[in-house]
Amino acid sequence: MENLELLIDLHQHNDRQGPGGALETELAITLAALDRSRPLKIADLGCGTGASTLCLANKLNADIIAVDFLPEFIEILRRNAETSSLGQRIHPQVESIDNLAFAPNELDVIWSEGAIYNIGFERGINDWRSFLKPQGILAVSEITWLTDHRPDEIQSYWDAQYPEIDTASAKIKLLEKAGYVPLGYFVLPEHCWLDNYYHPLQSRFDKFLSHHAHSDDAQALVEAEKQEIEVFKQFKAYFSYGFYIARKLA
Repeated sequence: MENLELLIDLHQHNDRQGPGGALETELAITLAALDRSRPLKIADLGCGTGASTLCLANKLNADIIAVDFLPEFIEILRRNAETSSLGQRIHPQVESIDNLAFAPNELDVIWSEGAIYNIGFERGINDWRSFLKPQGILAVSEITWLTDHRPDEIQSYWDAQYPEIDTASAKIKLLEKAGYVPLGYFVLPEHCWLDNYYHPLQSRFDKFLSHHAHSDDAQALVEAEKQEIEVFKQFKAYFSYGFYIARKLA
């Protein structure tokens, strides 16, 4: 629990808790062909402090249920939504994405940027499908191999971190098998990792360590984050987040 509290403290002050960007969220909206004037009911699953939630609320005529299991993140989103005058359309709730309480066919859209890996891509797209209306939209970003062959070092790293990592073609086959029609796919560019996520995170390392008196656990967490950043810089040609947009078959 102490390590989770440290992780929360390191990440809660940043706009994003993973790679992504407002332009990329808007591109996914376009590829999904969402009607920007029609009222929509959207669930943003694993929303963190709400970067994608706020973007969706600004771009669409939608009521958005924003779900994250960390109350600290949800409270930040709640405050930001009120400050942005979006509080009437954003409904934050503390809930785990592997135990959701939506009714069958309740949602027009399920959105999840960088969070489906917590339960696994295949499980997520299958479990969440029942919550979507017929012809409903699924939009998720997922760690993805960019090449069919890669160095053993990065293969071993991701096999240990997330064995479900695979190529886009394999992920799209899973979507088709689960009863979706793929509508679009694109790769998050480098700036979504470095400028939008890692650089702001790095800028907090010194303050974070000072706040926690350079404890062993705090230092270990920062070292782990630094290692993750170096892995991306060294092997970014071989992996990124892929953004998958699909429609539920009736």
